[in-house]
Amino acid sequence: MKEILDSIQNRLDTVEGLNYVSEDWGQLEEYGRDIPAKFPLCLVDVQAATYSDIGQDRTASPQNRQEGVIRFTLKFADLRLGNANQKAPQVQKDSAWRIHEIIDKAHVKLHGFRPVPEHGALMRRDRRKFKRGDGVLHHELTYEMALHNV
Repeated sequence: MKEILDSIQNRLDTVEGLNYVSEDWGQLEEYGRDIPAKFPLCLVDVQAATYSDIGQDRTASPQNRQEGVIRFTLKFADLRLGNANQKAPQVQKDSAWRIHEIIDKAHVKLHGFRPVPEHGALMRRDRRKFKRGDGVLHHELTYEMALHNV
């Protein structure tokens, strides 16, 4: 699992505009400027994994082999410093919407990407927005990938 998470984080680290890429250990539980990270950010973690049995291979360890599907959650967040009102200056509007540009850039890098060659590619499954009262824009994307013969 470590190799997969490292590979995803390394890929995200190449996304222009992201200032912080890390494992999700609860950074967004804090509010506003108390969040221990630099905006815009992306936090990565395993949400869930399911496995099915495919038999035994006495030469492998463990001998009981499985196929699996892992769901990853990517939390994107940015601190909104301007507004997106149509009458606001263009610089403020651009700043207010930059999280969407960053998410799009990250998706281009991740969708179809194989974190490790012997397993499946990452495929986006859903996207949600969370409302917060502290000026932080918070979006979560879920990606899945298949594991083979584990």
